[in-house]
Amino acid sequence: MRAVIQRVRSASVTVEDEVTGRVGSGFLVLLGVATGDDDDDGTWMARKIAGLRVFPDDAGRMNLDLAAAGGEVLLVSQFTLQADCRRGNRPSFIAAAAPEIAAPAVDRVGNLLRERHGLKVETGRFGATMEVRLLNDGPITIVLDSDADRQDH
Repeated sequence: MRAVIQRVRSASVTVEDEVTGRVGSGFLVLLGVATGDDDDDGTWMARKIAGLRVFPDDAGRMNLDLAAAGGEVLLVSQFTLQADCRRGNRPSFIAAAAPEIAAPAVDRVGNLLRERHGLKVETGRFGATMEVRLLNDGPITIVLDSDADRQDH
């Protein structure tokens, strides 16, 4: 599982002129599920997203996580994060999980963020062409990869 996380002042996602998700201060999370990702990857990803301490404390240092900062999450599925661009100029998406695996995995990460971490989570629409708008805050952008970063494999 690979995620690109941007700290935002606000973000929204629109599908066919309908806003499907909107958040204020918090994270825009673009999430790509790879073939072979399992529940452990989703649990790890949700824990890392919720625990990232990139919001300013009273001293102005990046020291608070989402919950402590009162932040929200806009979670958007993005299979193109699994692109392999090592050969040629046309990306290969063979590493991306099939929709019947990826959709429940993305839903599970959202549910874990809600249920285990007590966060407000809005979403895009899986498989749809989406317009994502954001006001980046910082800018702060973090990339997480459960396969590369997890130490407890």
